[in-house]
Amino acid sequence: MEAVGEFIRLHWRHAIEMIILWVIIYNTYRYFRATRGARIFTALIGIYIAMTLLSEWLDLTVIGWLLKYVSVFLAITLVIIFQPELRRALAELGSHRFFSSMNEKTRARFADHLIEIVETLSRKRVGALIAIERGIDLKQYLETGTEMDCQLTPEIVYTVFHSGTTLHDGGMVVRVTDERIAGAGCVFPLNQRELSDQSIGLRHRAAMGITEESDAIALVVSEETGAISIAIAGKLERDLEDDELKERLNGLLSNQDSELETEEEEDDKD
Repeated sequence: MEAVGEFIRLHWRHAIEMIILWVIIYNTYRYFRATRGARIFTALIGIYIAMTLLSEWLDLTVIGWLLKYVSVFLAITLVIIFQPELRRALAELGSHRFFSSMNEKTRARFADHLIEIVETLSRKRVGALIAIERGIDLKQYLETGTEMDCQLTPEIVYTVFHSGTTLHDGGMVVRVTDERIAGAGCVFPLNQRELSDQSIGLRHRAAMGITEESDAIALVVSEETGAISIAIAGKLERDLEDDELKERLNGLLSNQDSELETEEEEDDKD
């Protein structure tokens, strides 16, 4: 027992270091496994490890020297490859409720207000596309439309998306930080993936596209059916009922569903 106690006393710091490193590596792997650059990352790391082992085994001095300096460029290359994912991860961290200035009460009120607006549009069969800006700035998309900076009210949203207005075909950007409309008539990037459901229109594709390029949440109201859908991380959840929509939006705004989204992405990838 004394030997065990002495071993623990000497090596407990190493055990903590291993646990911390394992948690970091495991969560990094989980986050990036389902991304588009994952295969490139795996190939580069595989080639680098194979060449390193080969140079050590055959004592290839020049190749070993080159690999030592190539590792710096490899790290820079990985940052470039995963730039969108890194930006999104940092934005999600910044928008986490631990760092957010919005408390639970304010967040719930904002979600209820938005749901009330889209439900009104749904009853009137007014098509709409609303992107909720969170951590990543959507200014580049605001520049494609009309900047507004006004209070978020049902009257303004209905006026913007009414078929007789010039802004109704574009998307609206709502800032979560101050709960104001930042702009309307914005052009969002379209999702380019081949979808099995041919009934998904341009509004829904734009909702998927803007959430692929940023950490925004997109709400879509179908002009034909009045069905309400929500898009997050490039995935579309269609025809949500009132309770489902409220629960989902509240969860997303409080960042409670981040882990669930990551797991779903991994499952889809598998």
